[in-house]
Amino acid sequence: MVRVAATTAVVAGTAGAVSHHQQQKYAGQQDQQQATQQEAYDQGVADAQTQAQQAAPPPAPAPQAAPAGTDLTSQLQQLAQLHASGVLSDEEFTAAKQKLLAGG
Repeated sequence: MVRVAATTAVVAGTAGAVSHHQQQKYAGQQDQQQATQQEAYDQGVADAQTQAQQAAPPPAPAPQAAPAGTDLTSQLQQLAQLHASGVLSDEEFTAAKQKLLAGG
């Protein structure tokens, strides 16, 4: 009878240890899965913010009107400086240059 009780205790202890090990393993897998999902979510948020910033750049300031009496060359140089510094886009620079050359 003592032998049966000892065998039962060993079996129960082994089953408990196996069960505990499996629970730890599953908990670790769940933690890893949650971390992976959080990383994917964070990356998605970052990508969405980047796309939103690229899709709607801040409006460029309007080119400053040249004071009366300045010649065309200096006005074109000012436009070129604004374009080179990134204030004017290629399209804005072209449009402003054409406007100056047309006399308006």
